[in-house]
Amino acid sequence: MARGTLRVYLGAAPGVGKTYKMLEEGRRRLERGTDVVVGFVETHARPATAAMLDGLEVLPRKDVAYRGSTFTEMDVDAVVARRPEVALVDELAHTNIPGSGHEKRWQDIERLLDAGIDVLTTVNVQHLESLNDVVEGITGVPQRETVPDAVVRRAEQIELVDMTPEALRRRMAHGNIYKPEKIDAALGNYFRVGNLTALRELALLWLADKVDDQLDQYRADHGIDKKWETRERVVVALTGGPEGDTLIRRAARVAARTKAADLLAVHIVRGDGLAGADPANLTRQRLLVESLGGTYHQVLGADVPKALLDFARGVNATQLVLGASRRGRLAQILSPGVGVTTTAESGAIDVHLVTHEEARRFAFRARRPGGLDLRRRLAGLLLAVAGLPLLTLVLAQFREDMVLPSEILAYLVLAVAAALVGGLLPALLCAIGGFLLLNWFFTPPVNRFTIAERENVFALVAFVFVSVAVATVVDRAARRARDAARASAEAQTLSTLAGSVLHGDNPLEALLERVRESFGLTCVTLLERDAEPAPWRVAASVGGDVPCMSPAEGETEVPVEENVALVLRGHALPAEARRLVEAFAAHAAIALRQRRLSEQAAAAGTLAEVDQLRTALLSAVSHDLRTPLASAKAAVGSLRSPDVHFSDEDQAELLATAEESLDKLTRLVENLLDMSRLQAGALALALEPVDLADALPRAADDLDAAVPISVPPELPPVRADPALLERILVNLLANALRYSPPGRPPALGASAHAGRVEIRVVDHGPGLPAADHDRVFQPFQRLGDRDNSTGVGLGLALSRGLAEAMGGTLTPEPTPGGGLTMTLTLPRA
Repeated sequence: MARGTLRVYLGAAPGVGKTYKMLEEGRRRLERGTDVVVGFVETHARPATAAMLDGLEVLPRKDVAYRGSTFTEMDVDAVVARRPEVALVDELAHTNIPGSGHEKRWQDIERLLDAGIDVLTTVNVQHLESLNDVVEGITGVPQRETVPDAVVRRAEQIELVDMTPEALRRRMAHGNIYKPEKIDAALGNYFRVGNLTALRELALLWLADKVDDQLDQYRADHGIDKKWETRERVVVALTGGPEGDTLIRRAARVAARTKAADLLAVHIVRGDGLAGADPANLTRQRLLVESLGGTYHQVLGADVPKALLDFARGVNATQLVLGASRRGRLAQILSPGVGVTTTAESGAIDVHLVTHEEARRFAFRARRPGGLDLRRRLAGLLLAVAGLPLLTLVLAQFREDMVLPSEILAYLVLAVAAALVGGLLPALLCAIGGFLLLNWFFTPPVNRFTIAERENVFALVAFVFVSVAVATVVDRAARRARDAARASAEAQTLSTLAGSVLHGDNPLEALLERVRESFGLTCVTLLERDAEPAPWRVAASVGGDVPCMSPAEGETEVPVEENVALVLRGHALPAEARRLVEAFAAHAAIALRQRRLSEQAAAAGTLAEVDQLRTALLSAVSHDLRTPLASAKAAVGSLRSPDVHFSDEDQAELLATAEESLDKLTRLVENLLDMSRLQAGALALALEPVDLADALPRAADDLDAAVPISVPPELPPVRADPALLERILVNLLANALRYSPPGRPPALGASAHAGRVEIRVVDHGPGLPAADHDRVFQPFQRLGDRDNSTGVGLGLALSRGLAEAMGGTLTPEPTPGGGLTMTLTLPRA
């Protein structure tokens, strides 16, 4: 059986019209003769959406019992048994009621797809798993219902249902999304223009990435290598040289000329791993690329131009930035180089060859040291100097018995031996000296620097050429062996470094400790300062009792940035190890910067939280303290007035008003004090067994509320502080009474589950959007209120804090049929 196809309608926020578009597509397919059913659609009481259901077959939902209540979910078995061609299933990220068969609705949809049924569904961008934390950072509202991105990306079709923030807010104001009592709160919180604009951009960018994936897959399936300029992508090639910073900034300026252009930096690692790139430069340049919004890549390739162009074509690049060659004129004549070859073979990709300071310094670059050490080179020179006269003396004794080719071979053996021992210079000495000695002593006419026969000229020249060629090969092989050993050691050290840093709680200290161990040092210190000539201060230090307080106190200083330096103490650093230490230092600078950013973010978050709390407190308390004070003062002032005489009934009423106002003031101050003690961790608890059959009625009596109470006789007592438990219940019940419609009072109930006891306060009021379930517990929040006369919004925040202090939880959930149920869970005694 063929698997069904999935079509997802993606929206930036509730109310953009995803469900409407899905139903519209269902009706269109139905008119075409397709068998379409509605598996699950939530209209949210929106008339236009409900009208779209007319004429569509709606399958009955399945009832699911949970915690003494009954809920409805999609009947997956019924949809599979009905076997339509297309099923409409709303809210892809929905979490099913326990006992429904699958935990998530997207799992229900997977079963329908496996049954060969095409599915149309909807989802908002805030429910995508990868964007969950981003959306929370923008809106301040955590999303508990999420769907893995892979589920949505596997969809055959994704259609964005888009609407401008202004149009969406107009829909909200006209009552087309939420009920009238929720409109003001929604417009002032989640549906602010900034929030909607950011969510819209997230949806567009996420869908653009999906489209890029589809385009890459299409080009791969059809074998299309030709560049398609769907988006500007600028690739900058890095060699690890000091000119990389210039190239990156130039490439960034090129990318900035086109909005939404991508910047990619790539370093080609030769197949033998001996490119000689400076790891410190590459680390610093990678950080620069990422700070400019680009990405860094490393590619393995023996042919650098081919690997570079393969990468550029693979990412569909439009422009390629290269540095001008640093080689000399002779080298450029002998070999065109990477820049010229890449430009000739780039095809439709524009290539920028950027000049830089290093391009004019090729003549002054230090020659790479030979592959052999000084001891071997001296031994080779000694072999050449001593071997030439000795060999000449031996051959002179057998001059009558030997021919010139044999004598040439003897000198060639000496030249090869000198090359194997000492490299190029001793071999050159043997070649030149052997040529002269052969010409003087053994080539007719002897004892003269002349050659009578042409064959002898060729033999002597061939001798010199072979000697030099063998010496060159030996020297190059030794250099390659040395480079390979160094590259292997550096790679192993850097790999160990990465592992130790990634697995450590303190990456900066772990990195410095790795430097100390790797190079046998006694102390490694990272110093920083604000600006020259400010004194240095220790950012981090490992080893030794006393860290280095300035670069002068160590044997080696490695400058990292203008005002950051790595100081090493223990012994002088070998020249060949400095390059690797510079790479360590660059990583240390990154780790230091991350630490400083984390510290700033933590400090800013704390300050913002305190400031937000202070602002909210002043805003709310300024009115809510003044109101009861004003009422009490007016009542007492009237009673004390000598100009007015009140009857006994009026006096009683004024005294009752004063008492009620002072009671409100007392409760407000108690809530503020308790909240401050909770946040300071200084709340004293007296936990003991509490019988809920007594506690629940007491809470209702405190509010003079006639509410139904349901407590099973076999319900075990809870472990709680009796006074604090009563405070929680009074706050929850007062909140429920405030929003309950006339004639439908809230209800109190309790039941035991898995070693814990749940207390439910159920109301049938307007309810609360799922997006506000966490925000309702923030201090000084009164979501949906239209006035400032109902308290400072501490009740629910304090209730949750008290519940958690006693080892319990307080969670909101929708009341079946409308309303809100607050569930207080406490441990059994």
